[in-house]
Amino acid sequence: MTVADPRLSDAPAHSRTSLLGRRRGGRPPRFPRAAAYVALTKPRIVELLLITTIPVMLFAAGGFPSGWLILATFVGGALAAGCANTLNCYFDRDIDALMKRTENRPLVTGMVSPRQALVFAAALGLASTGIFLAFVNVLSAVLALGAILLYVVGYTLLLKRRTSQNIVWGGIAGCMQVLIGWTAVTNSLSWAPFVLFGVIFLWTPPHYWPLSVRYREDYANAGVPMLPVVAKPTTVSKQIVLYTIAMVLCSLLLVPLGDAGVVYGAAALVLGLVFLGQTVGLHRRATRFEKETGGRDAGTLEQLAKISPMGVFHGSITYLTLLSVAVAVDPFVNVAWPF
Repeated sequence: MTVADPRLSDAPAHSRTSLLGRRRGGRPPRFPRAAAYVALTKPRIVELLLITTIPVMLFAAGGFPSGWLILATFVGGALAAGCANTLNCYFDRDIDALMKRTENRPLVTGMVSPRQALVFAAALGLASTGIFLAFVNVLSAVLALGAILLYVVGYTLLLKRRTSQNIVWGGIAGCMQVLIGWTAVTNSLSWAPFVLFGVIFLWTPPHYWPLSVRYREDYANAGVPMLPVVAKPTTVSKQIVLYTIAMVLCSLLLVPLGDAGVVYGAAALVLGLVFLGQTVGLHRRATRFEKETGGRDAGTLEQLAKISPMGVFHGSITYLTLLSVAVAVDPFVNVAWPF
């Protein structure tokens, strides 16, 4: 919902489903209009957000919660994220038309009209709220609705076009899935879900800014002040390293505050150090880049490609996926600390 879209919402066109959702081999789908509606929900974002939801539910339950509860939370969360992403496409259709990566989105090409998108988003939002109220609990329903409002109002309407820190604070919406997953099981909140909330909050800039570096010209052309548009590559890479350090430290807090065992603790430390190494490598490449260009400007698209930021972008997805696996596995292995 941020994520990110802090996250894969603005991933390069070749890695996303195109307007017509072309299949491998270039063949269009059998139902192009349906594919266009699916594209509005940005399914890659939904997929990434829900990676964190189910592991948190397993951790909160100390095992397997009800299968129906997992299904209801999964579907309700997916619909809420789809609602938020569709509204993001609606409000951003003007700048989407100016960026190569987003110029084929359904609202830009006219495959779906603005009115149709609003009706679709409303239906998704109502369905999500209904599922949470009927099959989960009121607290989870309120958090899901809050996530939609944070992403649409907080990020899309207020922050995205006004501040270079847009993705930092806008990323809060993507963190809400952790709280939703926890409350679905416990109907309450504690320190553990807020630790995981903090991990995803701190993960968002190292995840999204490398993508923004790679596609800086797109954002500049659209007048969106992403940090890589208004700051030097080394400024961006330094902040990425700092956020990563804070993220790793925050992830380790789940041991004392959430009673996580050795499996999670070891995974959090190793995965964090590996990803930190990737971000440090990015900073070194950015430093070399500035020395080569004399620091005169932020560089052209071809020059910025030498920094190879996409390795960190993909590394961030791997990090979050494997950390979520560790969260899910830890309650079943149940290896306690020896001290």
